[in-house]
Amino acid sequence: MKSVVEDDGQNLGFQIAPMIDVVFVIMLFFMVMAGTIKVENHLVTNLPGISESESVEFVDETLIGVAEDGEITLNDEPMDTPTDKNMPQLKGSLARMKQNADASKNKVVVTIQSEPQAKYDRVIDALNALTAARISDVTFTVTEDE
Repeated sequence: MKSVVEDDGQNLGFQIAPMIDVVFVIMLFFMVMAGTIKVENHLVTNLPGISESESVEFVDETLIGVAEDGEITLNDEPMDTPTDKNMPQLKGSLARMKQNADASKNKVVVTIQSEPQAKYDRVIDALNALTAARISDVTFTVTEDE
């Protein structure tokens, strides 16, 4: 390794002070990062195993379809007219489903399946009917073009 020489020809030798500074900075980095590593026994992991059949609930899913022309269907059965915002037929069917589910202590799960070009107002009308029936487990999906 070549030694550093000043302008007047004096040999400064190998400079160890900057090397020590760099080592201390690297050591400080690793000390700080060591505190963020989780020990494996602290991780919460649920391993697959035998599940109890009593705790598993099978819930029938109800499908509300919203077409581009505004037609609302409940499990592929047409409900009300495409221009009716109140939708009494849909509200009545949903209310009966909720009463039956409450009596049998089951959940009512509803999926609103909308066509891509369906009007947003009709989806809101379907949500209003679900609210009137006190159904809160609702998911959304969009039908794919064939």
